[in-house]
Amino acid sequence: MKFTDGYWLLREGVKASFAAQVDDARVEDDRLTLYAPVRRVESRGHTLNSPLLTVECFSPAEGVIGVRATHLAGEADRGPHFPVHADPGHRAKTRTEGSVVELSAGSLSLRVDTAAPWRLDFTAGERTLTSVGRRGTGFATTPEGEHHSLAQLSLGVGELVYGLGERFTPFTKNGQSVDIWQADGGTASEQAYKNVPFYLTNRGYGVFVNHPGKVSYEIGSEAVGQVQFSVEGQSLEYLVIHGPTPKEILDRYTALTGRPALPPAWSFGLWLSTSFTTDYDEETVAGFVRGMAARDIPLSVFHFDCFWMREYQWCDFTWDPDVFPDPEGMLRRLREDHGLRVSLWINPYIGQKSPLFAEARHHGYLVRKANGDVWQWDMWQAGMALVDFTNPDARAWYAAKLRALVDQGVDCFKTDFGERVPTDVVWHDGSDPERMHNYYTRLYNETVFEVLTQARGVGQATLFARSATAGGQQYPVHWGGDCESTFGAMAESLRGGLSLGLSGFGFWSHDIGGFEGTPTPAVFKRWVQFGLLSSHSRLHGSGSYRVPWNYDEEAVAVTRDFTRLKHRLMPYLFRAAQQAGESGSPVMRAMLLEFPDDPACHTLDRQYMLGEDLLVAPVFTEDGTVEYYVPEGTWTHLLTGEQVRGPGWRRERFGFDSLPLLARPGSVLPFGADEERPEYAWARDVTLRVHALADGAEVITRVPAPEGGTAATFRTRRTGSEITVTAENAPGPWHVVLAGPEGYAEPVTAPQGATELTLSLP
Repeated sequence: MKFTDGYWLLREGVKASFAAQVDDARVEDDRLTLYAPVRRVESRGHTLNSPLLTVECFSPAEGVIGVRATHLAGEADRGPHFPVHADPGHRAKTRTEGSVVELSAGSLSLRVDTAAPWRLDFTAGERTLTSVGRRGTGFATTPEGEHHSLAQLSLGVGELVYGLGERFTPFTKNGQSVDIWQADGGTASEQAYKNVPFYLTNRGYGVFVNHPGKVSYEIGSEAVGQVQFSVEGQSLEYLVIHGPTPKEILDRYTALTGRPALPPAWSFGLWLSTSFTTDYDEETVAGFVRGMAARDIPLSVFHFDCFWMREYQWCDFTWDPDVFPDPEGMLRRLREDHGLRVSLWINPYIGQKSPLFAEARHHGYLVRKANGDVWQWDMWQAGMALVDFTNPDARAWYAAKLRALVDQGVDCFKTDFGERVPTDVVWHDGSDPERMHNYYTRLYNETVFEVLTQARGVGQATLFARSATAGGQQYPVHWGGDCESTFGAMAESLRGGLSLGLSGFGFWSHDIGGFEGTPTPAVFKRWVQFGLLSSHSRLHGSGSYRVPWNYDEEAVAVTRDFTRLKHRLMPYLFRAAQQAGESGSPVMRAMLLEFPDDPACHTLDRQYMLGEDLLVAPVFTEDGTVEYYVPEGTWTHLLTGEQVRGPGWRRERFGFDSLPLLARPGSVLPFGADEERPEYAWARDVTLRVHALADGAEVITRVPAPEGGTAATFRTRRTGSEITVTAENAPGPWHVVLAGPEGYAEPVTAPQGATELTLSLP
């Protein structure tokens, strides 16, 4: 939200006050409290008839410093609040040197000169990361009487801003106005399904605004050298998080707001959907499944979209008996005959025609207006009402409906919607409607995720969720929402996914082929490549089926070959998934995450790293031309064995059987032996591909076990012209392939029972 008219003036009717100096500083062992008048105090008379801001400075964890600025402290606090997991063993330190007071939290410090004009400096060593200056702490009132608390943090020359959720606008957020406000706006506007009040920069720090409601950002768009953020209310809290690397920033941020859960291995395979408004019944589903099998396309999950239920009755959690007369039998056949898992579409709404509407209304499970009426409208479903997840009984009621479906044989749910949440309502727990608008999705997805984690004693679970906010990364997987079926929409989807990954989310997917409309064969085939080189892969559309034979025979081959490739990559991909849960690094990583010291990588949004060692550059053109950047070193085309030297840009053309898929110099990639499924003993018969290992280098490759068993570990080291691989806990035969100037060499198999193998470089 903009408050100024240019640099000098305020907008008409706006009044603003900013901290001008420190009048008093209370220094405790682990925190500071600064009392800041909004004018220079030169006499006792200046202390009258003028606001005094209370600015609390604290540290919940090492490398993190929080600032909470309050104007009037008597404002009622009705919640909700983001849970922030402070480190109970951490204690910040304070010190005073003359007029300077300092709060230190490990590598990050906050310095304030109490004798100077208002200024907060966040430093790492002797380097200032960012500063809060003369307009950096304050409040503004609008002509409508709204009171907004605001802050400004400085931007350095060349500093770039990323994150703020799944945003489809330009990848670097400089120059943009961004509102953190859930909206069902597709993938082609400034609105977003997943809004996260957290950004990081390429200068070694991130900032989390601890406010679940609307946060309005001006990122170099009002004051060009500042990131401004504001909230309506009397208080504003933000946390500055030091890295210095982007990975370390995400590690600390997700330690505070929650780590991504680890999805089950089967969820990484190919998902096929009925699509949305298409006609389908059990025979349609069976035909799709048989068609995939007949074409040797491995399939892991079948998804039933909205019309598994009767029209006008979403959600009643009951199969439409006219098209699915025997759901239990159908689910059993899909599992036993085809080895498939099943996903069902749901949302948090109850249509008036649904029998559950009267039941939920009677028990008080629906969100109400101030006069006691149930809140309803006719958008989406006629007479639709909203489940009140702030009511524990309503959560239990909703969860029970889902457990009945799980008992039938359903494995996961697509948790659609959760964005259009009204603010003219009263919540069961008294939550503030404005703060609940964004937060609602967290309660919704948490409820469903808990059902799945508790089902059948299985700890791992997966959703296919559209909406999210801070902390929502704990309930994966998330997908990119409703995009067009074009190359442009494919590129904007990738931008959104990379932004979400830089907002703490470890897993992300998208509708292969696009949602709205029908893709051309070229768009479909290129999107299949991209989709099967994403963390999760789903064929889905709106009014047309997404089975590959509806396009051409080459589409069938591309789908088959890239699904099989993904299955062989499962030892590598699942280790990347584990890293997401351990440290918050997403499976699909913006180039900035892996190459923070290469300025050329700071703005790249048409390529990414899949895990830490695979560069992927999707093709977004009809003729197969792609421009992509290769960082320093000798990289290897995974599909051809060709070596590519960086740094530098390349412009190449690829057929539909290929795309830029490069292995990082010095990487050792484990390839599994099974092409037909994502779940298998990944370490058994594994092949290690060794890429341009430097002399004296040693690489440790951990190959996980899908059911949480003991991981196999391979230690690869180069000494001169020899490569030695040592195995630990390898359950059976294993193989090594060396990359060289002429491509990949022939694989060498370790003798039965051997724990070490030495090869000569080609």
